[in-house]
Amino acid sequence: MKNLEKSLLLAGAMMCSVQSFAQDGIKKTADKVGRKTSEIAAKGASAIIDKKYEGKCGPGGQTIYIDKHSKYYYVNSKGHHAYLAKGQLKNSHHMKM
Repeated sequence: MKNLEKSLLLAGAMMCSVQSFAQDGIKKTADKVGRKTSEIAAKGASAIIDKKYEGKCGPGGQTIYIDKHSKYYYVNSKGHHAYLAKGQLKNSHHMKM
């Protein structure tokens, strides 16, 4: 009888730990999806509202936009505007001819 109780306790503990891991995985996946959705929405809004700076890009090759206050920025992976000084901009390698 004691072996049965031990087995049941062990099985219950394992189920709880597996459920906890699953919830952590779901939360991480939901966070990634949320960030990507935010990034895509912010880039879409920037493309409509602000002017795209042709011929220049951000430190990681990001598209540069110019806001209504003539400030340069790109949209980061969380969907936030990352402002840059003009000296921080790089020449774009895929300029239109």
